Amino acid sequence: MSYLRKRTRLVDIFGVEKPIIGMVHLLPLPGSGLYDGNLEPVLDRAIRDARALEEGGVDAIEVENFGDMTYFPGKVEPETIAAMTYIASELSHEVSIPMGICLLTDPYSAFAVAHVVGASFIRATVYTEAIVDVSGVIQGPAHRIQRLRKLLSDDKVKIFADVQIKHSVPLAPRPIEESAKDAFYFLADAVIVSGRFTGEETPVEKVKRVKEYLPEFPILVGSGANPKNIRKLLQYADGAIVGTTFKRDRITTNPVDVKNVKEFMEIVKSIRRELKSHR
Repeated sequence: MSYLRKRTRLVDIFGVEKPIIGMVHLLPLPGSGLYDGNLEPVLDRAIRDARALEEGGVDAIEVENFGDMTYFPGKVEPETIAAMTYIASELSHEVSIPMGICLLTDPYSAFAVAHVVGASFIRATVYTEAIVDVSGVIQGPAHRIQRLRKLLSDDKVKIFADVQIKHSVPLAPRPIEESAKDAFYFLADAVIVSGRFTGEETPVEKVKRVKEYLPEFPILVGSGANPKNIRKLLQYADGAIVGTTFKRDRITTNPVDVKNVKEFMEIVKSIRRELKSHR
């Protein structure tokens, strides 16, 4: 199926092999039941976290409306889209590393935001298939995203698609390898493999299975990467998205702790050096 498009190389996006993407978990945005009516503290926290992640050495950031419990099942409201666009635009002036957008659970709107703010990728938590999660039944919008991409003539914004995303189950249970193949077939640029919940370790065996099934396709770890398991995970994965491990006391809702980031990135840098020396 290589005739469909050029193969995505993560090194072309992030400038390094085995890139690490640090999470900027936003506080509640307008429209959320937990929003307190003031957007400035949300922006201030986001800027501090983004700067700490860059200082710690990550290769990119991913901005996500993590604090917006409960999430819409497939389509977020205009006030959320507007707030995400504002914050992401401000962050683009605060850091020099690539940025991605994740709007829970509306990757179609996330692509529009990414296009406007000049982001490098989106995380599509639901892309193909239908899933059942705490929000309800959500249908994958791959067809709509690809048509928006064509309408905007924007191949610069890459689509990183979760397969069998955490906190959910497929409506029709099937092997994860098949889900990953469908994401590839529907023109995702990379797939994300995760554990069952935020912060929970991604099983190495699951990553291995997907990589062996799609050896030429970029695979990212989507949850639970930490200093103890990252070496094993990167034997098969092409990079990782990291959130909880970078937070103070390893608690997901806490601010980013730059010491945790530096500790983790030193291990990743050593892995990259080893890969280079073995060529």
